[in-house]
Amino acid sequence: MVMMGIRIACFVLMAVVQPYGWYTFVFAAGAIFLPYLAVIVANVGADAQPTTAEAPERSIEARPAPAPAAETAAPPVIRIAETPRLDAPRDDRS
Repeated sequence: MVMMGIRIACFVLMAVVQPYGWYTFVFAAGAIFLPYLAVIVANVGADAQPTTAEAPERSIEARPAPAPAAETAAPPVIRIAETPRLDAPRDDRS
């Protein structure tokens, strides 16, 4: 929040301070680079909590899978038989 206030002040001073000189470029650099620095500072603050490593092994043991039921009948099979065309195609041009 403070950095954004300084950035706004840099914008105002860049336009208001007369005559333009080297300090105008300093104000412009502050207005341009302060948002970048604000993002860097905000992201560094997010990593303040220590991280813990997690074990790659399962935490809960899985139940054994049930044995497959023995099927006495053959599984259903779908058969598609193509037959030749029985009637001649229509001629819609006439």
